[in-house]
Amino acid sequence: MKKAVFGLEPLSCPTCIKKIEITVGKLNGVEEVKVLFNSNKVRAQFDENIVKADQINEVITKLGYPVLSQKVS
Repeated sequence: MKKAVFGLEPLSCPTCIKKIEITVGKLNGVEEVKVLFNSNKVRAQFDENIVKADQINEVITKLGYPVLSQKVS
């Protein structure tokens, strides 16, 4: 399992959190996703054999939340 943290611009509402968590959580290979509202970050745990961090990044960006940074461990 890999873990990634995506830094976002400030989020403005709880609906934003749910939108990101639900959409990213539906990606095949994503085991867990959590939006950290106060720090403007998304943490994801995923199987890199199924989905890549760049794909998660792309989904978040397409939802209208530009990713400013990405760290994978």
